[in-house]
Amino acid sequence: MRLARWLGGAGLAWLALQFALIWDGPKPSPGARADVALVLGAAVEVDRPSPVFAARIDHAVDLWREGRVRHIVFTGGTGEGDRLSEAAAARRYARVAGVPANAILMETQSRTTRQNLQFAAPLVSGDTVLLVSDDLHLTRAMAMAERLGLRAMPSAAPASAYRSWRTRLPFALRELYFLHHFWLLDE
Repeated sequence: MRLARWLGGAGLAWLALQFALIWDGPKPSPGARADVALVLGAAVEVDRPSPVFAARIDHAVDLWREGRVRHIVFTGGTGEGDRLSEAAAARRYARVAGVPANAILMETQSRTTRQNLQFAAPLVSGDTVLLVSDDLHLTRAMAMAERLGLRAMPSAAPASAYRSWRTRLPFALRELYFLHHFWLLDE
């Protein structure tokens, strides 16, 4: 009985620590520069980026405008009911924002974060990468990028839609689950 309580307490402490690390997110390097901004996909609403995805794209466009990256790689396939892949919707959005076509690369087959990174890896082979997503997503995304051998630094979208406790808490709990899923099953 004592061992079970100790193990239960240790397990809860572990989960609390991992939750805190996700909540705090990996620390970005202010002013960091890289060859490429790699934008992790998010939902598309028919043919337009969702607000969450738009915030990620806006951040990548800002990185490009500031000269902190030379290229942007958009990731993400086509979801059910969508007219465009996530990457194609992001490309169109960025083009309207003034990013030239020759500064944009796309990966259009992925359906998960791991696939975003895995399928984009050949596009950024040897490059340094600013990995763009929401702050709560970046702990898991950076772990995946590291395992894939990408030379990545985190770059959280500052205008994330996940700002209130009501939106951040479910996202963070979901990330806690998927981080452990990744560690245990490499998915």
